[in-house]
Amino acid sequence: MELTKKTIDEIDWSKEKENTKLVEAIFFISGRFLSMQDLISLSNLNSLVIKDCIEKIKEKYLKEDSALEIVERDNLWKVDVKPEYHGIINKLATGSAEFSKAEQETLAIIAYKQPIKQSVIIKIRGNKAYDHVHKFIQIGLIKSKKEGHTNILTLADEFYDYFNVSTDSKNPLKKDELQNEINKLEED
Repeated sequence: MELTKKTIDEIDWSKEKENTKLVEAIFFISGRFLSMQDLISLSNLNSLVIKDCIEKIKEKYLKEDSALEIVERDNLWKVDVKPEYHGIINKLATGSAEFSKAEQETLAIIAYKQPIKQSVIIKIRGNKAYDHVHKFIQIGLIKSKKEGHTNILTLADEFYDYFNVSTDSKNPLKKDELQNEINKLEED
């Protein structure tokens, strides 16, 4: 059988399509920002092919008028829900009580006051906050560093990714934005 130009083009197109599906599947399953190195190691594709796949996925989401988009921040990428759908996503996430109201309040204080001593959080929130802090450390939203008889709590990079918060190179959250979120929690 003779390979024609048309046959070679069809094979190339089929391979491109499969590569794009692979990269999209990696984004979907990861649910977090991925670096180029992450994408290379997970897909075994080279960076040029991956960049092409990312562009194809972006075009696909635009063409289909999808609720999804590729978000890029500091040479990291992830598939996320477009901002206009964050309200429903937050309802689903909080409706299933992923974090209780008390946990949300504890996390909001840590985010607002970071770095903050765990002992201060316990004074503000009570002994149940030990469980909250433990849970947040377990799922990677906060970091804890021993200092004297207590721990110093700060937000982990996963916090920013989890809540899709833009942070100007991971600087602490803007106080007024976070204060608005705390006020909303207090109103509920």
